[in-house]
Amino acid sequence: MSALTGMKSETGPQAAKSLYRQLLRQGEQFASYNFREYAKRRTRDAFREHKDVTDSREIQELMQKGLKELQSMKRQTVISQFFQLDRLVVEGGKSGKQSGQRNDIVRQKDTGWD
Repeated sequence: MSALTGMKSETGPQAAKSLYRQLLRQGEQFASYNFREYAKRRTRDAFREHKDVTDSREIQELMQKGLKELQSMKRQTVISQFFQLDRLVVEGGKSGKQSGQRNDIVRQKDTGWD
């Protein structure tokens, strides 16, 4: 939180890079692959869209908007970690166990609710 309060008064390139990195790092905390990729894509697209802004007032407004997005993303990542699902195939790694006969393989994951 102290990093954010110190950054509120700054609107220079270093503050923008710092905010960009924080948003990308926070996006990596999502439990779901789709949310992680969406957060990264949205962050990159927003910064690319506004890379040529030179008006200091507009830059300050964009930084404030980015800080609000960062706070929102922090809350969302905590909530997403409560609802972890099986990993997707594109994520790699194995989750659960395979059972079945010959060609009818069923993926199962123990939830621990027994």
